[in-house]
This record gives sequence, C-alpha cells and structure tokens, in this order.
Amino acid sequence: MLEFISQNVFSPLTAFLLPSAWQPYAVYTLETVTKIVAILIPVLLTVAYLPYAERKIIGYIQNRIGPNRVGFFGYSLAGIGQPIADAVKLIFKEIIIPTGANKTLFIIAPILSVAPALAAWAVIPFNDTLVLADINAGLLYVLALTSLAVYGIIIAGWASNSKYAFLGAMRSVAQIVAYEIAMGFALVGVLIAAGSLNLGEIVRAQEGWFIHWFWLPLLPLLGVYFISGVAETNRAPFDVAEGESEIVAGFHVEYGGMAFSVFFMAEYANMIIIALLTSLLFFGGWLSPFHGIPYLGAPSIVWLLLKTSFFLFVFLWLRATFPRYRYDQIMRLGWKVFIPITIVWLVVAAILVVLEVPPWFK
Repeated sequence: MLEFISQNVFSPLTAFLLPSAWQPYAVYTLETVTKIVAILIPVLLTVAYLPYAERKIIGYIQNRIGPNRVGFFGYSLAGIGQPIADAVKLIFKEIIIPTGANKTLFIIAPILSVAPALAAWAVIPFNDTLVLADINAGLLYVLALTSLAVYGIIIAGWASNSKYAFLGAMRSVAQIVAYEIAMGFALVGVLIAAGSLNLGEIVRAQEGWFIHWFWLPLLPLLGVYFISGVAETNRAPFDVAEGESEIVAGFHVEYGGMAFSVFFMAEYANMIIIALLTSLLFFGGWLSPFHGIPYLGAPSIVWLLLKTSFFLFVFLWLRATFPRYRYDQIMRLGWKVFIPITIVWLVVAAILVVLEVPPWFK
C-alpha cells in the first residue's frame, strides 16, 4: 500500500514541486511521516477507548453497568460515544495554572510524560517486516524512553508549587525507580535468552509452538516484568500516588482540562506498551501458538494484537480485584523481593543458554 502511494502520489508531487536532487529525500520523508501517522492514529484511538473498555469490564466484574448512555445519532450503542464526550468536555475546560507555579515547566510536564510513550512505538515490530525503525538496540531504546517518563512526574509535582503534588511526585518517583531496576534486570534475562537487543530477533528466537516461547524458561522474570509494569504505570494495586484517601490525586492534582488528559493518555499509552512488550518478549509476538498447523499456524499481526489485548485485560482485571497496597509493602516488594529474584534467575537463564537446554536454547 505504501509503495503504491509513494509511486502514484509522492513521486509525482515531489517531481512537480522540487528540483530533481531533492526528490528522493522528499519522498523518503513523506513515506516516513505516513508510517508514523499510520502507527499513531490506531494507538491514539486505542488510548481513547481503553478507558471505556476499563469502565465496562470493571463494571461487569463488580456487577455494575458502566457507560451506556452516550452514543451516536440518537442510538446509545452501549455507550461507545463516551470517550468522545469526555474528550470534548476536557477540551473546553479551562487550564488553571496555580499562583506561584512555574508556568513553563507546568505546561512541559504533561508533554514529557506522553512523548516517550508515543516515541517508543518507532521500534515496535508488528510482524516480520512491518516496523518503522528496525534498529539493533530496539530493546535498549524502549527501556531508555520509558524511563524518561519519570521526569514528567517530577517536574509536574515540583512546578505545581503545591505540597500535595510534590509529595505525590516523590512517592511516584520512588516507586518507579524501584521497579525500573527490577524491570531492567528482567529484560536482561530476555537478552541472554535471545542473544539480541533487536525486538524482531527476540521474537524470531521463539520460533515454534507456544511451549518454545520464553514464558516458560523465564517464568519468574515474566512475573517480575509484568508486575513491575503495573507498578511503573501507577496502576492499581500500586496506585499509591493517586490514593485519594491519603494524598488526593497525587502529582497531577493541580492539573485540569487537556493538561490532565495528557497525563491520562500517558498512563494508558504506557499500559499498551507494557502489554505489547510482554507479548513480544515472552509470548512469541506475532507467532502463532499453533505452529505448523495450516492456516492457524501462520504468523500474523492478529496474534500480536490478541496477546496484547489479553494482557491489557489483565491490567483491568487486577484493578477490579485487588485492594491498594501500603506504600511500605510496595517498596519492599520492589527492592527486597523482585531484584533478588531477577538476579538469581539471570544466573539460571545464563546456565540454560550455555547448556543449550531444549527446546528453547538448542
């Protein structure tokens, strides 16, 4: 499709508007922008409708109804218009900047939170060939970018000139740093198993049936990674920064309107990234669990989307099921439980690779 658009739209357009020496660069730029838009539009639509899915799913789990009124053209359609109504409401709400706040940093903070979550999609492979930037250090790039989101939280809490926001920011940052270390160690285990930092190579190293995927030999690291991802995104039961009974809304308590919604978008965009990486790193990505079976065994982006959807459901399931942890329990879990587990299992994973234990490392 992109090749057809490039030959029939971009090439004639650049030939008409630009000198011949500039045309290849212009076509390449237009193709890259098209790929970026093709990735971001579905991601942003998913971010918009994930809160709707959350409200409906948790409603069913807790025997409630959830959104069921707002629809289109007089039809409620199970409330599928709710995200659009919420967006319109937030767009028209005034953004109030507190007296004494640092206005520049107050506005920059939400951008610093959401930008890394969107930029990480540049190296995410959707199948064997469909990837924007197939770089060798893709896993390192994702880890580095997702780590940058902590700066948005710090700046939001400090720039608000509010003790409530500042305390919420400090709690969030301490939690994120603790679980970032455990998450990084878990990813080192995947690197040892696959022998590559390239996300596509990691998926190809899991070729075969679902028993060949890394979830089994790296099971403790899978648990640590996913739970750390829940904590990284400040999701229940690790949402101490937003413990309304303790510290109002945490680091973004002074934000309203679209400024608040950008923090909201960042949280759900990070959820999608964590769920997608769990699928890629531990569950074979786009590979089929029915390897070798005609039709069902073919690798496809559909398998990747199904796996990602399941892990997003687990995010929502956890929120509907577990009560919030105490802050000391959260920090103890991150520092005293997860980090020792990952260190021990890194040694185990290295031994499995050296011994070429089948069926994963033969």
